[in-house]
Amino acid sequence: MATQPFTLDDLKRILLEAAGVDESVDLDGDILDTEFEQLSYESLAILETCGRIERDYGISLDDSVVTEAKTPRALLDLVNAQLAETADAA
Repeated sequence: MATQPFTLDDLKRILLEAAGVDESVDLDGDILDTEFEQLSYESLAILETCGRIERDYGISLDDSVVTEAKTPRALLDLVNAQLAETADAA
């Protein structure tokens, strides 16, 4: 279980592993508030990403995360909130 916050670099790594990257998208740019669709990640790619996050970080994310987390910042917030809840419960 992770004790460090889930970072944008962590998210980018998992996105690349789960779904790759469109050549026209620069994940090294300022993408925190860019919608996943604009980054060429559709709901299936986000679902796979969430599955990897769950396995790697030992947390459980609600299915609504895929529809609620429209941007990397929103997904980071949801993952970090779940990590904090899991740490508090332990």
